[in-house]
Amino acid sequence: MWLISADQPFAWYFWQSWRVLKVAGARLLEERDANLVRSVLDSAPVAACMVAARVEEAGLHPLRLGGELWGYGSRLTGVCFSGANLVPLRGGPDEMRAFADRALRRRRVCSSLVGPAEQVLALWDEVEVQWGPAREIRAEQPLMVLSERPHVEPDPLVRPVRPDELERYLPAAVAMFTEEVGVDPSTDGGAAGYRARVADLIAGGRAFARFEDGEVVFKAEIGALSSTVGQIQGVWVHPDRRSTGLGTAGTAAVADRLVRGVGRTASLYVNGFNVAARAAYQKVGFRHVGDFATVLL
Repeated sequence: MWLISADQPFAWYFWQSWRVLKVAGARLLEERDANLVRSVLDSAPVAACMVAARVEEAGLHPLRLGGELWGYGSRLTGVCFSGANLVPLRGGPDEMRAFADRALRRRRVCSSLVGPAEQVLALWDEVEVQWGPAREIRAEQPLMVLSERPHVEPDPLVRPVRPDELERYLPAAVAMFTEEVGVDPSTDGGAAGYRARVADLIAGGRAFARFEDGEVVFKAEIGALSSTVGQIQGVWVHPDRRSTGLGTAGTAAVADRLVRGVGRTASLYVNGFNVAARAAYQKVGFRHVGDFATVLL
C-alpha cells in the first residue's frame, strides 16, 4: 500500500499496484523463461518427467506444447502445466491459489489433476467448489524409480509393438484404460482420438507387449521420455494370466530397455491400494522416492 502524496501523480500509484498484482499472480511462461524452467525441471527430474518430456521436445509455446506452462514468482517458486491434465509441479499455498485462480477464470479443459501429492491435493482444495465433485481421488500413489539392472530376469518375449499390430494391441490398451480409469476411452466419440494416441506410442517404439497366439497377454508403455527419465504407464496383464509372474518379468523388460537400452532412469507411479502391483515393482527393484496423487474429474 502506498500513501498518495502531492509530489507523485495518481497514475504512478496505480501502475505500482497493478505491477505488484501481476507479479503475485500466475503467468504464462514463454521462451524467455526457458532457462528458469529448465532449472526447475532439472531439480526434480522424476516428478517432472511428464512435463519435461514435452518441454524438451516442443519448447514453451502453447501450440507446440499442447498446453500452457504457468509460473509464479520471479524465481518460479511455483510451476504448473495446464493441458489435458493439470499438473502442478512445485509451490505452496500461495502458488496453488494463484494457479487455481488462473484455472477458474477459463473453461475447464483438463480431465484430471495429477502430480506431486502435496501440490495436487492443495490445488484441488482451491478448485473443488467449482469443479467438484471429483469422480475419484487417489491421494496416495507411490512414485518409484529404478536406475540399475532389474533384480529379476526380464521377459525375453516382451518386445516393441509393430505398427501393423495396432489392431491386436488396441483391445488390451482399451481394457487397461477402462480398468484403471473406470471409463472406456472408445466411447462418447473418443475412439478415434484414443486410437491415434496408441498408434503414436507404437510408432515411437514406446509400446511393448508379449503376444501369445496373436493375443496380448502383457502390455506396458513408456508414456513420457525426457532426457534423463522414462515413465512407464499402462502396465496390464490379461485376466487369465494374472498371478503368474508375467507382470513382474514384463515390467522388468520395459525397465531394462529404459535403463540399459537408452540410458534413462525408469519411473512409474502406482495406486497405493494396489498391494500386488507395489510388491511386484519392489521385486523388480523399484524403490519409493515420493508420492503422487490423481484427481479424476
